[in-house]
Amino acid sequence: MLSKSFIYMYIFVYTNGLYFQEKPIIIKVHAIRRARERNIAFPGHVYNVLQTGKVQRFGKKGIKFVSRTKNGSIICVGEDLGHAIIIKTIERGN
Repeated sequence: MLSKSFIYMYIFVYTNGLYFQEKPIIIKVHAIRRARERNIAFPGHVYNVLQTGKVQRFGKKGIKFVSRTKNGSIICVGEDLGHAIIIKTIERGN
């Protein structure tokens, strides 16, 4: 009988040296596309948000990195898998 397990496979961008609570941060290609679509500078602003932004957790595995500026806020939404953090999308807030 086969065991029921799920294997995570992501197309990601290697982020050299980005860690949160000793877990590597992996940014999906979808997140980069959304950042460019919303005129958010990648990697400059995104890396700054991940390093210095406030962290908000939601649900079981959800995590947000939020950085507020005078031009609005930048929000990186991801998932904490236990061994790594996957950034799934990047948004602009109020």
